[in-house]
Amino acid sequence: MKIIISDYIYIEGRFVENLAVAFDERIRSVDLPEKLIERYPDAELIRAKPYSVLYPGFINTHVHLEFSANKTALKYGSFMPWLDSVIEHRDDLLKECDNEMMQKECEEMLKSGVTAFGAISSFGTELEVCEQTPQRVVFFNELIGSNAQYADMLYNDFLERVKASEQTAKESRVTPAVAIHAPYSVHPVILQRAVSLAKQRKMPLSTHFLESQAEREWLEKGSGEFKAFFEKFFNTSSPVTNVEEFLHAFDTYPTHFVHCVQATDAELAHLKSKGHTVAHCPRSNRYLGCGRLPLEKLKALDLPYTVATDGLSSNDSLNIFDEFRAALMLHHQAPIQALALKLIESATSVAAKALKLESGSIRVGNAADLVLISLPELPHRTEEIALWTILHTKTADAVYIEGERYV
Repeated sequence: MKIIISDYIYIEGRFVENLAVAFDERIRSVDLPEKLIERYPDAELIRAKPYSVLYPGFINTHVHLEFSANKTALKYGSFMPWLDSVIEHRDDLLKECDNEMMQKECEEMLKSGVTAFGAISSFGTELEVCEQTPQRVVFFNELIGSNAQYADMLYNDFLERVKASEQTAKESRVTPAVAIHAPYSVHPVILQRAVSLAKQRKMPLSTHFLESQAEREWLEKGSGEFKAFFEKFFNTSSPVTNVEEFLHAFDTYPTHFVHCVQATDAELAHLKSKGHTVAHCPRSNRYLGCGRLPLEKLKALDLPYTVATDGLSSNDSLNIFDEFRAALMLHHQAPIQALALKLIESATSVAAKALKLESGSIRVGNAADLVLISLPELPHRTEEIALWTILHTKTADAVYIEGERYV
């Protein structure tokens, strides 16, 4: 048993003073320090450094590890030139991205306080790394394939990857999950089979959705930059689905929709009505020229969202605090204190619910995934603690997963 005493604890959206947390692999009690010391006299007492804040571990809901080798190979600025560069450099980047490189990026996430992440896997090559990293990993086996001729073969390959993720050891903390690549890249027949599989096995489910204007134009009109892309690489000139058909495929099972930058008000309202959530990737959207997710509309709809880094194919780091800071700048019209608090919530309790994890909040019975952050001085106003945390934090002071310290 351990007892952590810090200046503040983030609990249910508030910063509380004069409390401590007792935990082993799970959180056992949150109470006055003296009461916990009396209740657990043999516990290891951890007194955090001055000006410290105890948070639940942060959750990065959407990460692509397989392109971690990218530094300057891929073209930023606009979505379709970027996608063309992915096709051009994909084989080289995948070859360069070995386990050591992916493990290093997992460690960088860990140092920034990420105790769990959603790994989007197209080929299954990251599974060994995800088994070895100390974080919880929701392993999203991604289904991709729009050509009906190869649908069964691609779906069977997908099932083999799902099976491999289901066979991981319990101590690896890997949760098998399903990801649908995108509306333009998955045939409706295998899409429905994959959604049914996730629902039957109660797996987390995720999909990219309306990341770019080019995607919307292709799905709605069968024209634009995607038309040339599909004619060049896949010898087809018409989309396999449309926005409405794709959206309704998920109506019966809560899904984490990634990006949604080009979604209409009606489509966002539909996501809310079906219990879905949104993953917001500020830097990726900016770097690829996709636009800005209208958080003010999500707020009006009470549509929950998480903040995620996406992968290094469209970002410069997997540090969750870098992402928070980018969000503060991208959404310059939002009141900064309220937005900072919302960003913290998005990567803790909201993310845990989206990925079906028993973490994300400091609550008795939850997994003891905890992060200690220290501020440069004692905050003058508690309502600003979230903002000061985001602005001043590059790495965490300490990170605990199931009660064991890793940073």
